[in-house]
Amino acid sequence: MHPIYFNFSLLLGLLILSVPSLRTQSSTLLSEQHRTIEGLVKRLDSVRLSPSAQESAARGVLQRLIPTHFHSFDFEIVSKDVCGGNSCFLIENHNSRSRNGPEIVIKGTTGVEIASGLHWYLKYACDAHISWDKTGGIQIASIPRPGHLPRLASDRILIRRPVPWNYYQNVVTSSYSYAWWEWKRWEKEIDWMALQGVNLPLAFTGQEAIWQKVFMAFNITKEDLDDFFGGPAFLAWARMGNLHRWGGPLSQNWLDNQLLLQKRILSRMLELGMTPVLPSFSGNVPAALTKIYPSANITRLGDWNTVGGNPRWCCTYLLNPSDPLFIDIGEAFIKQQIEEYGDVTDIYNCDTFNENTPPTSDTEYISSLGAAVYKAMSKGDKDAVWLMQGWLFYSDAGFWKPPQMKALLHSVPFGRMIVLDLFAEVKPIWNTSSHFFGTPYIWCMLHNFGGNIEMYGTLDSISSGPVDARLSRNSTMVGVGMCMEGIEQNPIVYELMSEMAFREKKIRVQEWLKTYTRRRYGKANNRTEAAWEILYHTVYNCTDGIADHNTDFIVKLPDWNPSIRERDESEEKSDSDTLLALHGTRRRFLIQDSNSNLPRAHLWYSNEEVVEALRIFLQAGDDLSGSFTYRYDLTDLMRQVLSKLANQVYIDAVTAFRERNTENLKRFSEKFLDLIKDIDVLLASNDNFLLGTWLASAKKLAVNHNEREQYEWNARTQVTMWYDTKDANQSKLHDYANKYWSGLLEDYYLPRAETYFGFLVNSLLEKKQRLELELESWRRGWIAISNEWQRSSKLYPVTARGETLAISKRLFRKYFA
Repeated sequence: MHPIYFNFSLLLGLLILSVPSLRTQSSTLLSEQHRTIEGLVKRLDSVRLSPSAQESAARGVLQRLIPTHFHSFDFEIVSKDVCGGNSCFLIENHNSRSRNGPEIVIKGTTGVEIASGLHWYLKYACDAHISWDKTGGIQIASIPRPGHLPRLASDRILIRRPVPWNYYQNVVTSSYSYAWWEWKRWEKEIDWMALQGVNLPLAFTGQEAIWQKVFMAFNITKEDLDDFFGGPAFLAWARMGNLHRWGGPLSQNWLDNQLLLQKRILSRMLELGMTPVLPSFSGNVPAALTKIYPSANITRLGDWNTVGGNPRWCCTYLLNPSDPLFIDIGEAFIKQQIEEYGDVTDIYNCDTFNENTPPTSDTEYISSLGAAVYKAMSKGDKDAVWLMQGWLFYSDAGFWKPPQMKALLHSVPFGRMIVLDLFAEVKPIWNTSSHFFGTPYIWCMLHNFGGNIEMYGTLDSISSGPVDARLSRNSTMVGVGMCMEGIEQNPIVYELMSEMAFREKKIRVQEWLKTYTRRRYGKANNRTEAAWEILYHTVYNCTDGIADHNTDFIVKLPDWNPSIRERDESEEKSDSDTLLALHGTRRRFLIQDSNSNLPRAHLWYSNEEVVEALRIFLQAGDDLSGSFTYRYDLTDLMRQVLSKLANQVYIDAVTAFRERNTENLKRFSEKFLDLIKDIDVLLASNDNFLLGTWLASAKKLAVNHNEREQYEWNARTQVTMWYDTKDANQSKLHDYANKYWSGLLEDYYLPRAETYFGFLVNSLLEKKQRLELELESWRRGWIAISNEWQRSSKLYPVTARGETLAISKRLFRKYFA
């Protein structure tokens, strides 16, 4: 249960000794890396807030989590010397146990370590459980009342971090999940981070207000920025230079309030001893800069998934890092942040090449670009460290061959760049790049795309991958991380991944799972254990190497002509490519069955086995129906099996169409529509699956009618059409951020399916000689309906209705009896 204690300061030295061939050519490099990283850690430690401030912040976490036990714990910040030079937490029995005083002492090197120690004690001594509110929340019923907390069998528990950092967030999480958050929700998230041991979180909120001040100093006007910034739900992609203006403009109210929010976020992170990662300049500039600085080396980028290359939104401008203006703007941005926030970090994110391929593969050119990016940072902060997402090495592997990768990674001084191995749980880069050619890196789990709701995971990979990477020869791994595109789903995955920040050895998942189910529901239950045993070997054991993005036909109805089999070969390829292409990563979308030319949603397990897990899980309902966590998992599991059933029903309906069997087509299409209605009723019974919550949170931030309309349109558009449309053509990104939410199924996915199947039935009833769906006519009709829904202001419930267990039992009998 408790990892072997490990001293990171010995890591690189031990690796040098283990490989004789490296003693001459690599020992100097590894030692330099070690000294640089150790120096960075010490520098960051030296600027943390006082021990008393961090202890007070940790007590605040305790007060918000279990206020009844506020006096049951004693917190203390200790030196790393107590932990052998590493970050750690210690759990001890208090000497003078009393009902009204402290019973357990938790010590840590930072406020985060204290919070992590508290979480560890609550999990493993009290069988408590902590997850996001939207995934069931906390289970603390198993914690004994004050004065009766379990005492440790040993003198103390000491847990050291094997690596310095636990990183958190993706650059797009800010839009998929955080777009409408106020301080109250952010405070909960920062508490969750601290309890999970996160000490290196991305902090991207409010940066548009900083950019406004910086660009205005370069003679950019507010009107120019209205064309540059994206809308509130699309800021992440405007920041990356994928689009401009879409969903905007941003009001001054938005800019000012987000900056104030960022200051509160940073303040709390610092109080807990976290090191926030701030943004830096990646070269994305407003169009007006081309006129103000006509001699600047500015390139207009290509289209990023608009319809027809619409210049109103597409083809943004990138300032070449080799241009002197790049250094000036980059330096100004870093200094403006320091002026606003203080000198709060040395680590800055920049992804200038993410989905923006350099114009040439010449290694000298790439090296000069990387050096310029770092120079801009370091002129603003002499101690700057560049943190870069390593997604480009996977998504654009055709360009980033070893010479190009090495040129970029070695373009900055050693130890001044940290790479996120973003998708390491499925497609690790460290093991094919000699540990990023000696560059420090963080082993990350990506897991989720678009904030989709789907049960999915790779538990075996998560429980072993970070250990394999850290202990492998010549490793330069300096952390673990969670880089999901959207949060608040699959809580088991995030609990396991969070533990890897403190695990020296691999976790035996099957054993861990039994303790997880007991903690999750507050008591042991043979049926839930048996159900999770099946889920572990099916849903949570994806090994096909496919990046999972939910493509269930309810939420991602294929925009294709099902009569494709009777068409010529060139048309067939065109429709297939339209169906599959997304970000140029075909396998990330739908899997095409080469034998039948029918679309296939991603399914990596036997749905029959998962139906059996659901049957067993339902049997535990009478014992656990009062548990919020049980009801969440039941809703999610029932939704999972019904959505996979709907995929097969869709295939049956299309097959009937191809066979000109009108009766079967009507029968299967009606069943598909029934499934949508029934899943909506199921989701409506749980507060955590409601469209109304998302829309209400968006409108709550508005201060006038215009903002209210804009924010609601942003919220509706992001989870549906996502991006721009024409009368008969929709963006390739439509449904990318799809959600299984009550209200969305009934009012959006249901009418879409109704119109689609209506076209199919009418095509058969007309009895034309050539089987054909009038695809353009179908698209025109649906896109018009979608646009109307996006502009709507219909209210949706924000509280659940119906009883989840009863609804689930009824649906199980209806579809699986």
